[in-house]
Amino acid sequence: MPHSAPRRPVLVVEDDDDVRAAIAEILEGEGYEVAVAAHGREALEELVHLPPPCLILLDLRMPVMDGETFLRHLRADWPRLREVPVLVLTAVAFEEPPGTRGLLRKPIIPDELVAAVNRLSGRDA
Repeated sequence: MPHSAPRRPVLVVEDDDDVRAAIAEILEGEGYEVAVAAHGREALEELVHLPPPCLILLDLRMPVMDGETFLRHLRADWPRLREVPVLVLTAVAFEEPPGTRGLLRKPIIPDELVAAVNRLSGRDA
């Protein structure tokens, strides 16, 4: 049974429509509010209108603006969001980029996703 979710959304930044929808569905099923963006530029535009997210799930390889460019803008241009944890989603074996709080490999395993989101969003605290 889902716990009460944080009031701040989880922002999912992922260019694959199916992956983005699946992650949103899983997290919404756990009681999270979810905002989505298809690339880094769209995510920056979403952040103007959103309350500060409790967590950002970030794909690294995306068109328009990739995840690493998004991270540089987020940390440099958004002082109020510098402390928001970022969890990287990737199909490629990378080390987690500086300024992130972990890495989930694709394909995403739902139980691992939920556990990581609960931990990083503060739900498990």
